[in-house]
Amino acid sequence: MQKYKITAIVPCYNESHNIVEVLKSVNFCDEIILVDSNSTDNTVELATPYFDKLLVRDYEHSASQKNWAIPQAKNEWILLVDADERVTPALKEEIISLFDRIDQQPHVGYWIGRLNFFMGKQVRFSGWRNDKVIRFFKKSKCRYADKQVHSEIVADGSVGYLKNKLTHYKYVGMDAHIKKLQRYASHQAVDYDKRTGRITGFHLIIKPVWSFCKHYFVQLGFLDGFVGLVIAYLRGYMVFMRYVKLWLLRRNID
Repeated sequence: MQKYKITAIVPCYNESHNIVEVLKSVNFCDEIILVDSNSTDNTVELATPYFDKLLVRDYEHSASQKNWAIPQAKNEWILLVDADERVTPALKEEIISLFDRIDQQPHVGYWIGRLNFFMGKQVRFSGWRNDKVIRFFKKSKCRYADKQVHSEIVADGSVGYLKNKLTHYKYVGMDAHIKKLQRYASHQAVDYDKRTGRITGFHLIIKPVWSFCKHYFVQLGFLDGFVGLVIAYLRGYMVFMRYVKLWLLRRNID
């Protein structure tokens, strides 16, 4: 298989159930970097045949991890793929076609849409319909904003769009997903501290209820059936926990 001068970066932590498939999906890149946050399972062992460079670092937050890894790539163009994502064959062909004429393009990065799967079902609504991320970009022109959660690329230049999408498998079990939401809420509490006043019933009641209503009714989550109901409830729960965690953070309580 022909390799292209693109560096694929795959951050991971205890992703033994995902790691082989995601690395196989970026095998057209001539450098694959695995960024491991000291996994305690056999993620690295399973991944070893499929990557070119291993970087290991204790996890601080997602943006910090990625910004640390990006400058260590040997190539200018980066394809960053999370362990629970896959580059589809159609997206792969689009990236290769684009890369063959990349010097003629005006953009320093590209938005890529995501097809999200949750509880075994593709989610078509529920606020995830237009989900997109900047994942193909120039390392000299792009870096992640310094946010604890849901940080996006800040690009020094124009950003284009790719037509094909990543697949994103957000669910590996309800217990694991709730633990992930708890971690997100803890990181969000740090992000929200400076921009949030005193925690009141507005934050603990109105905002979680509104989050549920937005995902279930406004963003048509009810069309996703039972899965849409679960997503809306969990989004409301995460908003609630964000402000609980912020209340605790301000009082130095674990």
